[in-house]
Amino acid sequence: MSGIDTVNAQILELLQSDGRMTNAKLAEHLSMSETPCWRRLKKLEETGIIEGYQANLNRRKLGLGVMAFVQLSCSEHDQTATAEFQRIIEVTPNILACHNTTGEDDFLLIVVARDLDDYSAFVDSTLRRLPGVTSIRSNLSLKEMKASSKLPVR
Repeated sequence: MSGIDTVNAQILELLQSDGRMTNAKLAEHLSMSETPCWRRLKKLEETGIIEGYQANLNRRKLGLGVMAFVQLSCSEHDQTATAEFQRIIEVTPNILACHNTTGEDDFLLIVVARDLDDYSAFVDSTLRRLPGVTSIRSNLSLKEMKASSKLPVR
């Protein structure tokens, strides 16, 4: 990985585990002084390796008990339809992720909903209205065995 030495990898691992860690605590973990640690951290932010910081929320405790993996096929791939499709995807909070994929389907979405009735309403009100969608296939998660946004940095 370009620009990732051992110390930078340690910084990234520590921050992925605790994004609220102070620079002083980070420097302490790395056995280095605060100023060089801060410089390394700023460089990781400036180069875009660290894109931002956020709190990880428990979706179930927020009442979002259903997670669906949705495969979409589209008939329209022109610039206008694609731009509108992307705009809708980006502003829809129930869609956590959307990937343009190879294979039989064009897109794979990760969608959350309160319950099956809420998911059904979401399919009708949002997914079926996306430009050019010809097929919607849903796989509901029965048990989440691993969920992580931590990336391997070594």
